[in-house]
Amino acid sequence: MVAQITTFAFHGVDARPVMVQVQLTNGSNPFTIVGLGDKAVSEARERVRAALSAVGLGLPAKRITVNLAPADLPKEGSHFDLAIALGLLMEMGAAPHDAAEGFAVMGELGLDGSIAPCAGALPAAVAANAMGLGLICPAACGPEAAWAGGDATILAPKSLIQLVNHFKGAQVLGSPTPGALESPQAIPDLADVKGQETAKRALEVAAAGGHNLLMVGPPGAGKSMLAARLPGLLPPLSPAEMLEISMVQSLAGLLEGGRLTRARPFRAPHHSASMAAMIGGGVRARPGEASLAHHGVLFLDELPEFTAPVLDSLRQPLETGDVLIARANFHVRYPARFQLVAAMNPCRCGYGRASGRACGRGPNCEEVYRSRISGPLLDRMDLTIELPAVTPADLAAPARGETTDTVAARVAAARDAQADRISAFEGETKALSNAALNDADLSKVATPDAEGANLLSRAAEALSLSARAYTRILRVARTLADLDGAGGVRRRHIAEAVSFRRRESAGPAGAIMASDRAAVVSN
Repeated sequence: MVAQITTFAFHGVDARPVMVQVQLTNGSNPFTIVGLGDKAVSEARERVRAALSAVGLGLPAKRITVNLAPADLPKEGSHFDLAIALGLLMEMGAAPHDAAEGFAVMGELGLDGSIAPCAGALPAAVAANAMGLGLICPAACGPEAAWAGGDATILAPKSLIQLVNHFKGAQVLGSPTPGALESPQAIPDLADVKGQETAKRALEVAAAGGHNLLMVGPPGAGKSMLAARLPGLLPPLSPAEMLEISMVQSLAGLLEGGRLTRARPFRAPHHSASMAAMIGGGVRARPGEASLAHHGVLFLDELPEFTAPVLDSLRQPLETGDVLIARANFHVRYPARFQLVAAMNPCRCGYGRASGRACGRGPNCEEVYRSRISGPLLDRMDLTIELPAVTPADLAAPARGETTDTVAARVAAARDAQADRISAFEGETKALSNAALNDADLSKVATPDAEGANLLSRAAEALSLSARAYTRILRVARTLADLDGAGGVRRRHIAEAVSFRRRESAGPAGAIMASDRAAVVSN
């Protein structure tokens, strides 16, 4: 007979079912594993052999063939060990032949027969539950797998002998309980930021609509300080969002003890990060920083110091909300709907011409430094603000700005308004904020009044706005209207959204923006 056990191969966050077939036949005794497995899969022979020996069993003097079906699906990782070992035990008569019936199995074996933790327990449990199966996984992964819910049984043995004894009735394994739901870490208060009122307003707008934000300013202006306070303004994750994020973190091995959190991710990679580290990849195509920031914030400090290919690799995820990693024989897709927040100095020397300081790098220092960032990436930044240097008077004055809780309450109200509006749309939509609305839905909710449309038309012509920039201004204007509690987009919302688009210039665009800033203040 052939023992058959279900396990999973991970392609992105998808857990695809794999049937592990184990057969013992007469003949010489090689141990062969077929089915397009990687090096870790082929090395399972030695781990399984040693684990069986540790529990007092030797491999029979027969030919052992293990097939991982379907044979044309690439298999990666060491989590196939336990399924292979259990299939062998069933074929050898050391475990009941129906032992694994109704279960999917995953786990890495140690040489002493222990079952070591492996990545992907949560996606595997979700997939097993959808198939009407229980899951056998390592004890260290039990609290993580238990978050999948449903009526499926979860068994989490510490060793191979524990699992065998359970099937023989000599020991009973209890179902693990879900790991703890961690409380969000303390977030620095926005009231601690002195000065920079325009930047605080931009941060509130970015949080309310999920918009991308670029901060340009000299060293010490407070760019990183402001970015660190953004998570405190964002609403907590919904259960569906938390599950999506946790599945990515599970594949990356970041769910220690099965602990989940409702705080949105905040990822801040160093500017030396490679493309594989940023968008995912490597030998086993693991998720990168863009996917680990899914439904959260990706903060890139010192933006021009990142290599151009790394920055440009973010352009597609910013539009589509996912990352597609292509290989010769398969593709891996990871979710990556993140909010990009970036900070940079105006030039290499750090201060730019506006500071009045002399630059030893020549008159083109600012232009050369900014040229490291491609125009298409800048076009995807909804809000661009320039932070002036903080004056000694600002530093000496006591902090008197609004607290994080006060601003977060306005952000939450604006997000609730968006959620109510989006829920009324016909058909399925994945948009969770104004920044993620598709163009068809945006046109339904962000059509400006006559004065606003006229202003936007003038600004588009004066600033030579692309179609993407035009629609992003409408998205920001819709968010500003939500913060105001307004039902429609007015001229003042368009004016403020245009003012956040780029710096003032001396030409007609600058005149439009400057005059309408005054209109915003007066209204």
